[in-house]
Order: sequence, then C-alpha cells, then structure tokens
Amino acid sequence: MSNSIVHILNNDCPHCLKGKVFNEKSIFLNFGFPKMNEYCSHCNYKFEKEPGYFFGAMYVNYGLTVAQGIATYVIAQFFFKETFDLRIIPIIAVVIIAMASINIRLSRLLWIYMFKNYSM
Repeated sequence: MSNSIVHILNNDCPHCLKGKVFNEKSIFLNFGFPKMNEYCSHCNYKFEKEPGYFFGAMYVNYGLTVAQGIATYVIAQFFFKETFDLRIIPIIAVVIIAMASINIRLSRLLWIYMFKNYSM
C-alpha cells in the first residue's frame, strides 16, 4: 500500500512503474488542465480503457475537495474567536481553487490505481 502511494505521487505508470501518466514530471505545482499520455512510454499500457473512463475520477476529486475544505475549516477556526466565522468561507474557497489543478491529477491517478490488475 505505501509503495502504491509513492508511485501515485511520483506520477508512475501503474503497470510497469517506470513510465509517466502525465506529461509533466511532477503532479504538483502545475497549473491548467493536465495533459495525459495516451499510452505509457515504457510498456505501452493504455491509461484510458474506454470513453468516459475518468467520469468516476470526478467523484474521487469531489471527495478530495470536501476533505480539503473540512481540513481548512478545522485549521482556520483556531484563528477566529467565534465557532463559525463567515470570514472562513473565503479562506476555504481560496484553498479549494488553489488545489484544483493538483486534485484533478491526483484523482485520475487514484482512479487508475484503483482499477489496475493487482494479481500480476
């Protein structure tokens, strides 16, 4: 399990663990919509199995976004006197917008790794 997390964060191919899923070297600190490779450059593994394969990754992205919003609220509440101060909402919005590009890449990688063949 911990090996898979390292490979996900390194943007490695789920089949051979040597190629890259996205064109970028790192999934972090990239802005804009991600550009995925259609096939792995090392083992020729096809990342998108069928049209609409990554629709399920939207649910993973939603879960990541909600978790980040809750974590931001929990951290930000210590800096305000009231339990729920309305000034926390823009802080949560800024964090969610800043993390959107990373969430797209991370959710697609998680989706690919959830459905890879582990019996090999």
